[in-house]
Amino acid sequence: MSLSVSKPYIIAADIGTTSAKTLVIDVREGRVLASHSIEYPLHTPRPDMAEQDPDEIFRAVLEAIRLVREKAAVGAEQVLCVSFSSAMHSVIAIDKELNPLTRCITWADNRGVQYVRVLKEELDGLSIYRNTGTPIHPMSPLLKLMWFRDHRPELFEQAYKFIGIKEYVFAKLFGQLIIDYSIASATGLFNLRRLDWDDKALEACGVRREQLSEPVSTMHICQGMKAEYAAAAGLDAGTPFVVGASDGVLANLGVGAFEPGIYAVTIGTSGAVRGVVREPVTDPQGRLFCYALNEHFWVVGGAINNGGIMLRWVRDQLATQEAEEGRRRGMDPYDYLTQLAEGVSPGANGLIFLPLLTGERAPYWNANARGVFFGLSLFHEKKHMIRSVMEGVMYRIHSVVTALEEATGPTKEIRASGGFARSGFWLQMMADVLGAKVAVPNSIESSGLGAAQLAMLAMGEINDFSSVHGWMQVQQTLRPNAANHETYARLTSIYQRVYHQLKDEFDQIAAFQQEHAN
Repeated sequence: MSLSVSKPYIIAADIGTTSAKTLVIDVREGRVLASHSIEYPLHTPRPDMAEQDPDEIFRAVLEAIRLVREKAAVGAEQVLCVSFSSAMHSVIAIDKELNPLTRCITWADNRGVQYVRVLKEELDGLSIYRNTGTPIHPMSPLLKLMWFRDHRPELFEQAYKFIGIKEYVFAKLFGQLIIDYSIASATGLFNLRRLDWDDKALEACGVRREQLSEPVSTMHICQGMKAEYAAAAGLDAGTPFVVGASDGVLANLGVGAFEPGIYAVTIGTSGAVRGVVREPVTDPQGRLFCYALNEHFWVVGGAINNGGIMLRWVRDQLATQEAEEGRRRGMDPYDYLTQLAEGVSPGANGLIFLPLLTGERAPYWNANARGVFFGLSLFHEKKHMIRSVMEGVMYRIHSVVTALEEATGPTKEIRASGGFARSGFWLQMMADVLGAKVAVPNSIESSGLGAAQLAMLAMGEINDFSSVHGWMQVQQTLRPNAANHETYARLTSIYQRVYHQLKDEFDQIAAFQQEHAN
């Protein structure tokens, strides 16, 4: 490693759905010295809308960079570079002066749902998916742009460019409209193999390639930050900024899930399963995404909407008294709810929960899916319901792993990250449901560490990622309980059949809910 001892620190900045999070990483040993997070609101004026203020996010990014450096007691002159991770699928319409004409339309916005059918049935959507690697779902900017073209035609014509939130940040800082290959490959508009905008996708939404940013490598470096923003970030104006990649692909890099059969599973508010391949891989059934990490690696997998947010729903709506009892006992409410679930045998006495409260992405890509308790009987208590909700999240992970195995090969090991990785109960349940070994890295800051590793390669400090594999150390390994796995194998089969038998009914109830929303 050729690192200069005078600049041994990288700041990793993650532009997330709910907050901007920054880390200071000592790259001599891959150690996180400090972290800081600044939250911002999600605006949902209608059930199918999910927007944010791009300038609010931009200010949060600058402040989080300044505060984390101060917290780590690292001088601006000691910072090698800043490297970025970002949530995917956002869209902002801007004018020539880079002024936003819309809020930032996030991945959670469902206004484009009607174009799922249009793409699949009228525009050869499967072919577009096979070219771009982005599943056909309202999260996709492709569908968002189709909605804007038809429902906001004046704004659509007025827009100079359509960009994402990370593009907006870099445009403000450096005056450059660039998009990294990773974020671009999550737009539904980018050809995975040519690493350029896809003509068929552009035709589908009526956007010209000059209305999009210039695609660049995830290791692209920008310098010469505008002085006012350098001051706000507490950095030297000449500090290199590595454009970086999306949070999902960087999480694989951060946990060392880079070999065939080693899959990364992240569960925070939502969740995802991902593996790394050396050539683009898409699924004949359109169940999996495939996004670029750089010119040599792609990440294939699937995201679920309903991860840790399901336990929050249990706490706030189903088990409020139990959560309060936990507080009275001096416990974190989640820990108390987990303790109650531990008192129930695997399978929750035949109670199955489909945790589809916010619709679903992989492998169903069904925005109309809804939650279901199946098998509920008089002898079931709250503790059974709590456990069934947690198991339901793992059944969701299982369905994505199954699709991933069909595309890339059998599971050898799961690398776990995200908030759930702090819970031994969740982790053992995952091992039992999947029937696979689960390894927990020493740090759950996977996307930030991945951003720093990518930056090391971009800055010429390492020759390949193997040089920083030592950053990730396994601190815990869990193996499946054979009897529990047999129980879960029976129940996951029932779970899958229940979903498919209710698929048409989900469309009907979602339409009813939309009509009667108040």
